[in-house]
Amino acid sequence: MRDTAYVALGSNLGDRDAQLRAARARIARLARTRVVAASAIEETAPIGPPGQGAYLNQMLAVETELAPSELLAALHAIERDAGRERTVRWGPRTLDLDIVMFAEQRVDEPTLCVPHRELANREFWRRQLAELGVAA
Repeated sequence: MRDTAYVALGSNLGDRDAQLRAARARIARLARTRVVAASAIEETAPIGPPGQGAYLNQMLAVETELAPSELLAALHAIERDAGRERTVRWGPRTLDLDIVMFAEQRVDEPTLCVPHRELANREFWRRQLAELGVAA
């Protein structure tokens, strides 16, 4: 099934611009997937433990034939390749990739919930989705 996924990109460690640029390129090279639109990049305050630097965030609209679980696995591989370590919840990270929504699909599984459970709490995600013409 071909669908449009909305993928949030974020980084607050290292060269944040380069992290987002590399993530966009890797996502664009995923099998049976193409990036169809991207929001502007914006800087946001961190959510989570104090002492973190600001994040750069962006939303991509990605047309894909991958199942949600396949897309999530591919995004996790991109994060790992970027040096992402999952040690502290909402802690600092080189790269954070989240499936925020699919246009046509809903998922409610222990490892993946689409729409993302935090969508209502992320004003910047809703702004970025609106920029892409999507109501959250």
